[in-house]
Amino acid sequence: MKAIVHAKTTGLEGLSISNMEEIPPKAGEVRVQLKTAGLNHRDLFVLTRHKTTEPPLIIGSDGAGIIDAIGEGVIDLKVGDEVIINPGLGWKENSDAPPRGFEVIGLPFHGTFAEKIIIPAENALPKPHYLTWEEAGVLSLAALTAYRALFTQGQVKPEMKVLIPGIGSGVATFLLQFAKAAGATVYVTSRSMEKCQKALEMGADKAFDSNEEWEKVLAGEKMDLVIECVGAATFNKSLKQLRLGGTIVTFGASAGDVVELNLRQFFYGQFRLLGSTMGSGEEYLEMINFIQKHNIRPVVDRMYSLEEFHQAFKRLENAEQLGKIGFTI
Repeated sequence: MKAIVHAKTTGLEGLSISNMEEIPPKAGEVRVQLKTAGLNHRDLFVLTRHKTTEPPLIIGSDGAGIIDAIGEGVIDLKVGDEVIINPGLGWKENSDAPPRGFEVIGLPFHGTFAEKIIIPAENALPKPHYLTWEEAGVLSLAALTAYRALFTQGQVKPEMKVLIPGIGSGVATFLLQFAKAAGATVYVTSRSMEKCQKALEMGADKAFDSNEEWEKVLAGEKMDLVIECVGAATFNKSLKQLRLGGTIVTFGASAGDVVELNLRQFFYGQFRLLGSTMGSGEEYLEMINFIQKHNIRPVVDRMYSLEEFHQAFKRLENAEQLGKIGFTI
């Protein structure tokens, strides 16, 4: 079968279209013939984390398709079922942090940028009927990450003021949609005025240039909750916008891992800082129910064929997208 495979060389240079062996599912597994798959920042990181001394790896975490084979003991699914893939492996019940052994499809196990994938049966969920294949294929990882960060960790409530720096990524666009559906007032930033305008069209209450002085733009207005995924470039600017006793949730660091923090300012402010990563199987089901209740659709930026993977990765790497980039298989 055809697949995007990483091998031999670190980074994008190690990617190629290859023919991989097609194998049957084992007990408790299903094989999905993929219709679409979604690209995530994680896929960029995998290109350095996957060692060149390790076997060739099919990358990709998001996908949706049709079951074409089932393993022994699988009773709740059948050949022909249309499914969406939960990329989290080994995190079933909600908990304060992922359990030991938690992994994500696409490293260390083969991923979704292929014609077929074998996954545990519990990771294949019915595809929401109202979503197109393109929407279903790019949904899971970003939407689950946004759901846990906003609801489980951030405890968002109606009429709360929420700030989302760096609108444009798949997770950030879900955060905007989810927070508005929950009744919050939402502010976003971006270096791109085009993305700011699109965020306003999506329902953001205010969108402004990340390079501006945030305190002036907000005219002293303080936030109940900030969801921070940019990292060092914006973290302290985000912290300054929190009300006393406010919460900042962080799940990404695309602009730097290390932050210098004024502890005195932090503890006098009675701030709460929480980390977040992906989500559990329970949260995945909650997320699916939430998007169906509110008829939320992923913002699809652009779809590519598997053979166009270089263009897709470059678009993501250069942060040119608004929403999700995907592959049609």
